[in-house]
This record gives sequence, structure tokens and C-alpha cells, in this order.
Amino acid sequence: MSVRDSQKSAVALTYSQTDAAPRVVAKGRGVVAEQIIARAHEHGVYVHESPELVSLLLQVDLDQRIPPQLYLAVAELLAWIYRLENGDTVPPAPILSPLPEKQGSEES
Repeated sequence: MSVRDSQKSAVALTYSQTDAAPRVVAKGRGVVAEQIIARAHEHGVYVHESPELVSLLLQVDLDQRIPPQLYLAVAELLAWIYRLENGDTVPPAPILSPLPEKQGSEES
């Protein structure tokens, strides 16, 4: 395990019903990830922990829409958050649909 592997990672998405797909608006590791998470908490934004999904989303460039391969997993999570925010009775956080394999692997 490299030091990079042990660092916290975070990705922030934005999405509205008029968007074609969610867009990556912030991403980072270590201190940057901690700042992203802290800002989310400060603004009442739900933070979901899914290392596999974050790993895939880190590959998306800033201000770019997520790839179609991640639509289902992200849609399931967004639908769950929407129900949570609207006071609906919701089960525990969803177990996301199988995620695609990582695009290439980074050597440390």
C-alpha cells in the first residue's frame, strides 16, 4: 500500500434536473479531500462514502460530466439522497449497482 492509497479521497458532484448528467465540481486527496468534505458538511450536503465510486470519479476531469458507465450507480445514490432530503422513509444507504472496472491502473 502506498501513502497515496491511504489518503482520504473526495469528489463533489453537482446535478440539476435540466443537466444531461452530473458534473464533477471538486476532487482531491489528503488535505484537499478533507476540505471538500468539511465544506459539504458546512453547507448541509450529504457525504456518502464509497471508495470504489470515488476512485472512478477521480478519473473524471474537473467540470466534466460523469461517463455513461457511472450513470446507474450515481442515479441510485442521487435518488436515495433526494428521498432522504424530502423526509421520506428510506432504507440504509444503497448498495450501488456493480461499478465498471477502473480505467487503467496507476503505478505507485
